[in-house]
Amino acid sequence: MSEKQADVVVAGHICLDIIPSLDGVRGRPGELFLPGTLVNVGPAVVATGGAVSNAGLALHRLGVAARLMGKLGDDLLGRAVLDILKACDPSLAEDMIVAGGEHSSYSVVISPPGVDRTFLHCPGANDTFTADDLPYPRVAGARVFHFGYPPLMRRMYADGGRGLAGMLRRVREGGAAVSLDMSRPDLASESGRADWRSLLGRALPHVDLFLPSFDETLLMLELDTFMQLETAAGDAGIVSQASGELLRRLAERLIEMGVAVVGLKLGDQGLYLRTTGDAGRLAAVGGGLGLESPAWRNRELLTPCFEVDVAGTTGAGDCTIAGFLAGLLHGLEPEATMRTAVGVGACSVEQADATSGVPAWDVVEKRLASGWRQREVDLPLPGWRLDARHGLWRGPDDGA
Repeated sequence: MSEKQADVVVAGHICLDIIPSLDGVRGRPGELFLPGTLVNVGPAVVATGGAVSNAGLALHRLGVAARLMGKLGDDLLGRAVLDILKACDPSLAEDMIVAGGEHSSYSVVISPPGVDRTFLHCPGANDTFTADDLPYPRVAGARVFHFGYPPLMRRMYADGGRGLAGMLRRVREGGAAVSLDMSRPDLASESGRADWRSLLGRALPHVDLFLPSFDETLLMLELDTFMQLETAAGDAGIVSQASGELLRRLAERLIEMGVAVVGLKLGDQGLYLRTTGDAGRLAAVGGGLGLESPAWRNRELLTPCFEVDVAGTTGAGDCTIAGFLAGLLHGLEPEATMRTAVGVGACSVEQADATSGVPAWDVVEKRLASGWRQREVDLPLPGWRLDARHGLWRGPDDGA
């Protein structure tokens, strides 16, 4: 990679996940941490996690030339992350940021059978990642810069996100299209107390492609609405409350903040797309992605998920983003880009880990062309119309 230009730089959050097997553990889950006890567990699965690893490795598997820029400590865990990346391709570890004397981020995932998971998480070097850590000369020339999970990176949301906004501005001025993904802040944490509406207002003028989840977007923009709908949804999950009207309202607010393209991930309901009607704003998107085409102007689409046997949903959102970015890099129009994004996300959940289910680009395209069955959308979409030929729903404001 050192001599080959990257199409995409993926930067932001990265960690090491340590997942001990608890299949043979007896007793109640609450007894796992009783003082003085020894609990015999099975072998541990050790894998990389976070946006840098998930989206970056998915892009690599799709055949996209990618540089990965997450921050690690110079410790044993950091070396384990580098070894995992090198095992995929030695070039993927070349641009990782290694900070002397710092600790690498890790999570111990406690997942007893039949019980929701518990995470023991150390944010490590993610919390010290600043705009000055990014090796800008190595970013130069990339067509797309994708940054993930600032709510899990303290310096990225500190000071109202001024460091994040400055970093995105500098990268965008270098000619790349800027893509941003978020994560859901824990309302009981320091991140949850940040003023996310103001932070987005500061950062989004420098973002071309904003690709978060519905729930985290609602939490950041309309906390009261989020709390009401989460209570109303109960076990069904808050995405079940994502009406077409609410999706459009959130997307239009984000576009007013400066974004050209909004993609809201909807879990098992699919992916929602809204684009600006401002031709000048679309033409200003860097990277030679072709968004100045009238096909991208004032679009509103929702693509359902594909039918698969789900083995695990870890990293599915990041893989969906990887499919979306790969579609843009291949010059696909919005309908095909959306289907590719959701298709890559569907492939990812067929394996328990985040990325090993993602196949090569041509395999995804052949599967999409083979009549792959899609799930029904179970959301209130009054005024929307089904486009069976493209396998998606068109919103009332879709400008096709």
